[in-house]
Parts: sequence; C-alpha cells; structure tokens
Amino acid sequence: MTLTDTLTASLEDYLEAIFHIIAEKQAVRPKDIARRLKVGNSSVTGALRSLADKELINYAPYDVISLTPTGKTAARDVVRRHEVLRDFFVKILAVEDADADKAACQMEHSIPKVILERFIQFAEFVEVCPRGGAKWIAGFGYHCDQGDSQENCEKCISITMEEVRQRRQQGGRKAMTMVKLKDLKPGQKGKVMKIHTRGETNRRIVEMGVTPGAVVEVERMAPLGDPIDIKVKGYHLSLRKDEAEGIEIEML
Repeated sequence: MTLTDTLTASLEDYLEAIFHIIAEKQAVRPKDIARRLKVGNSSVTGALRSLADKELINYAPYDVISLTPTGKTAARDVVRRHEVLRDFFVKILAVEDADADKAACQMEHSIPKVILERFIQFAEFVEVCPRGGAKWIAGFGYHCDQGDSQENCEKCISITMEEVRQRRQQGGRKAMTMVKLKDLKPGQKGKVMKIHTRGETNRRIVEMGVTPGAVVEVERMAPLGDPIDIKVKGYHLSLRKDEAEGIEIEML
C-alpha cells in the first residue's frame, strides 16, 4: 500500500494543487489553493492541517507552504495518475482535451496501480507497433466520428498493403533512425534502445523508468541544452546532458 492509498480524494486534490502551484510560482499560500480549487478559506485550512499531520507538507499560519520529501513523492504519484489517464484519453481514444481532463480528475483517485501501468503499456505498444502508430490512432478517431463502414475498412487495408509492398521493394523494414537522447528536440519522442551509462548514473536512470523499450518524449530543454526535461511512463524528469548522451533512441 502506498501513502496515497491512505488519502481521501479531497486531500489528493489539495496535494496535487500544491504541487502545480509550486511548479508555477515556487511559493504557495492558502489563498492560491482556494483560488485554484474554488473552495473557501476554512476548507483550505482544514485540509492543510490534515496534510501537515500526515507530514506531507510544512505548514504554519501566515507562512508559505512547502511539500516535505514524502509529500513531494505522494504528489507526483497523484499527478502521474492524472496525466497518464488524460494522455490516454486524448492520444489513444481521441477524446477532446476538456472532456479527457475532467474524466481523469474523476478517475485518478480510484484507479489501481496495476491498471494504470497497463494503460501505459498499451499506449507505448500502440506507438511502437508497426501496425499501430499515429495513423492507426487517427483511424480510430475517424471511426468514432464517422461510424463504421466496410468501404472504409477495405480502403484502409488497401493502403496498408501498398505500404507493405513499398517497404519490401526498398529492402524490407526501413532502417531505424538512431540518435542520442540529447539530440531530440522538444516535442520529439522515441523508444529507448540502449543505455551506455554505468554505476550510480545508470541506477538513477533506470529507477526513473528510462529503460530499454520505454517511450521517451522531450518536453523542453534549457537554453544551453542542460538539463533536458523529458516525460517517460507518465513521469516528468530532468536529465543532465551527459546522462542523455549515453541513451540511444530510435525515433518514432
């Protein structure tokens, strides 16, 4: 059982709000939380006391609020659940952003970890499988909007077979485009193929979920390319440039 399993849905919402406000403003006050969650000051005070009693936040009246190390871990878990669900609804099920975000808010408090991990595995499978990818997802979105039709299926099969013939004429599967993780641009993603780091650096990278087969997306990078912010398995992580240098990626 994780720490977040003992929190109510309401307290998880407060923890998530504190995490996001810190990311945006570096400092959190009760009024910021009340404004974000659209609740009264008395409700915020009660929730902050509960979180402080659980040693998830540092809280004192009239002072800024901060997350304890345990609180930061718990908050990241809540945020990850929300983002994995939202991304799955948007990227795989072709749901509108607002609807996906609302559904993720409702489901994030109760989804078991084993099912959440399966969501991630399926999303990665779709992205890397030769029969899946962006075209397959777009086809599902079209199916939802336009309805099923034998004619559409026949057209899709015909296009797919033509692509297979073209690849065969070109000598089989196209050569993989291999790059270093540090060379990806924001918005680009790829599958981790090899990790050349060793020792403590390798252990830290693996613990963060950067393992062979994982799909990594670059979110942003500092002006000089160090650090690099990435997203992997629903986590937002920062890698140093020398760490990203030792990770080989197959472009997707």
